Amino acid sequence: MSTTLPTGQPPANPATPSGGPAGSRASTDPRTPPGTGLRRRAADRIADRAPMRRAGDRPPVRPLVRGPARRAGDYRTRHTVSLVVPARDEARNIPWVFEQIPSCVDEVILVDGSSRDATVAMARACRPTVRNVDQGAPGKGNALRAGFAAATGEYIVMIDADGSMWPGEIPHFLHFLDHGYDFVKGSRRMAGGGSLDLTPLRALGNKALLLVVNRLYGGLLTDLCYGYCAFRRDFLAELDLRATGFEIEAEMIAHALRSGLRIAEVPSLELPRRSGRSHLHAVSDGRRVLRTLLAERPGAGEGR
Repeated sequence: MSTTLPTGQPPANPATPSGGPAGSRASTDPRTPPGTGLRRRAADRIADRAPMRRAGDRPPVRPLVRGPARRAGDYRTRHTVSLVVPARDEARNIPWVFEQIPSCVDEVILVDGSSRDATVAMARACRPTVRNVDQGAPGKGNALRAGFAAATGEYIVMIDADGSMWPGEIPHFLHFLDHGYDFVKGSRRMAGGGSLDLTPLRALGNKALLLVVNRLYGGLLTDLCYGYCAFRRDFLAELDLRATGFEIEAEMIAHALRSGLRIAEVPSLELPRRSGRSHLHAVSDGRRVLRTLLAERPGAGEGR
């Protein structure tokens, strides 16, 4: 029922993961993911100076094997890739985010949440081919669902517009989709990942909610409340997304685990928001995540 987590390498046979039944650990493979160890451009020195946080309370399944550093644009996939970027009042951050998008991305979808600034105009100026989608109703869940519905790529990647997620990590996610995984999630707690923006309150909440999801869904995840994800569009129906707010990220994980999708976690570095204020409300959004995890747990609807 749960998922197969990687040891940091793709399964030896993508059609039949060598890790055995769902919930077991996959075997190693001599191939090395692209971009491992790659960080920021020289201009973003804050990420280079700050020490990366390592997983403190539990080790990862196995750290990724380090390979030669590659530029973000070096990786190629035979599949088409859609990048969904929900945004509200992010005009000052869009230029940096769009500049970092690697060439393996075929389609960029900006989902605008009724921005009061020049978010849409800035997106068009930075990337004339961007597709602008109106999310229709407020909330990150509504934004992502609108973006997913509009996406045409075989792979869908979701990323925030505030500059906290480096688009240069996208090839790493695609590598695991190319090698048999259905859903790939960024983790700040794996060796090689970290956060330069995690407050003590958010860290405590994430740890508590992570314990809940692993206990209820039989997972082996190392991070939960971090929305840098990629998945096969063919599995969008199985994810069965209905959430309207921030809790959609937890809903995606819960449904992926419940459906037995093959999930990989990859290290990711969370950067500070480049400009403006976060739309996240740690306490209220944390409660919504907890309610979602409890409501969607296996067997929760039986006997009603």
